[in-house]
Amino acid sequence: MIHPPTHSSTHTPTHSPIRAPIRPPLAVIIRAATADEDGIVGRHFYQMWLDNGVPAAAITADWSDRIQQFIDHARQSLGYQAFLAEVQGVVVGSAGCQRFAGLYSPILQDSERCDGYIWGVYVEPAYRRHGIATQLTEQAIAYLRLSGCTRAVLNAAPMGKPVYERLGFAPANVMELPLS
Repeated sequence: MIHPPTHSSTHTPTHSPIRAPIRPPLAVIIRAATADEDGIVGRHFYQMWLDNGVPAAAITADWSDRIQQFIDHARQSLGYQAFLAEVQGVVVGSAGCQRFAGLYSPILQDSERCDGYIWGVYVEPAYRRHGIATQLTEQAIAYLRLSGCTRAVLNAAPMGKPVYERLGFAPANVMELPLS
């Protein structure tokens, strides 16, 4: 026989609700990448596309060479810098940034508009949801600010949008029309 509770209906249970396990904070080091570490940034960039649902067959076979050429050009002409996130000496994330080359002729003074572009923010799956992407993006923003940029621009994957919104990024007036 089940007995009714002997307490009043206003009684609050003494047990706490089920919650997600608390993960201990990670000791993360964010540092500038060297040119010798471009391959890490490239591999992360490649993996970022895969993680966002792009099939490997849609990525060029020479992706590594293309990324390296892009980085070399950006380093020589656009003030490129990458940042790495390390946990216990292992690189677990990266982000790149540079002055934005633009989509049209730059007729405004740099003091009015000098966009910095943040790209390839990537954190390995086992290390996500620890604030590492936020830290990498903050470091890229600081670098762009010190480089004289007046605005930071990025293209956000769905997974990254909440990170960037918390940092103050807002949707802009970019509009798209698929042509195929």
